[in-house]
Amino acid sequence: MALMNADLKPVRLQSLDAYRGFVMFLMAAEVLHLPEVAEHFRDSWFWQTIKFHTSHVEWTGCSLHDLIQPSFSFMVGVAMPFSIAARVAKNAPLWSHALWRAFLLVMLGVVLRSMGEPQTYWTFEDTLSQIGLGYPLLFALGLATVRARWIALGAVLIGYWLFFALWSGKGIDTSGWAHHFSGFASHWNLNANAAWAFDTWFLNLFPRSSAFIANDGGYSTLSFIPTLGTMILGLIAGQWLKDGQQIVKRLLIASAVCLALGYALHLSGICPSVKKIWTPSWTLFSGGWCFLLMAAFYVVIDLHQWRKWAFFFIVIGTNSIAMYVLSWISHDFFGSMLNTHFGHAPFQLLGQALEPMLHGAAILAILWLILWWMHRNRIFIKL
Repeated sequence: MALMNADLKPVRLQSLDAYRGFVMFLMAAEVLHLPEVAEHFRDSWFWQTIKFHTSHVEWTGCSLHDLIQPSFSFMVGVAMPFSIAARVAKNAPLWSHALWRAFLLVMLGVVLRSMGEPQTYWTFEDTLSQIGLGYPLLFALGLATVRARWIALGAVLIGYWLFFALWSGKGIDTSGWAHHFSGFASHWNLNANAAWAFDTWFLNLFPRSSAFIANDGGYSTLSFIPTLGTMILGLIAGQWLKDGQQIVKRLLIASAVCLALGYALHLSGICPSVKKIWTPSWTLFSGGWCFLLMAAFYVVIDLHQWRKWAFFFIVIGTNSIAMYVLSWISHDFFGSMLNTHFGHAPFQLLGQALEPMLHGAAILAILWLILWWMHRNRIFIKL
């Protein structure tokens, strides 16, 4: 992803790689087991804050951990104008590449979710699958006018809100749950909503070891639609970055507007902000944070060129798919290897309570070194 300078030479926006790397690091950092460690320090404000921001909220609300998937989706949109421009410049195929990429993303998500299962686990709530399902529509909007993008964003958010608001069925009873909604907001209850009803039909069309009844977290296939809204917000931001006019001002205004709208919709009860079912208010609220984070990385890294500190994240960001897959498939392998060759003693230097964190830090170090080697040898895995 690059802009063109006055000499028509590509200038890479390292802020995009750094932001993506930061997000992927947060995802991979689950291996540190920080919420588990925090259970040993229940009276510590510091550790309880760490626990909150390294865990997903149960239903409403937002932690730093909840911004991982929106940020990753947002960055797909940010990259789109640059990707299309690069392919057009090389006279490379457009639609065939986009459709193939979408298919690979969906199937990679299915494959990763099937690990440890007795058969293919046909479910589509994985981040990669969600992005893949909406990618062809995002690509079409990347070729469309700016006006069409804003209209599509409005149609996605309003249409998905109506889909939930007009549903009149009954789902699983959660009346005893602390986060149960009543009144109009009950249309967005856990496994008692329109998207859940769709999945009880759609997912049972695939071969399964047992019938699909509900997702424990409430995640659904159709969340790819409001996720597309997040990607459209990223597409809008990416166009601003590519055009190079009033970038910071636009990003900050968009951040303020999205945060305000998302929060207002939640407080009013018109549309609760729930990440797990990706409500339209969550699309706006989380999108506001994405605009703000994009602005921060752009100002620090590309505007002021304070880049040395970001190298750690850039290494990850330039190979984000590799990090995503490695974090899924290698945790047990590297964890077992460390225990075999070093035992538990080195990871108990700070006490048994912190052992999971030090053990996880060693795994993270191994993953980063693999990516650093790939970066140094210019090996970049892209779909």
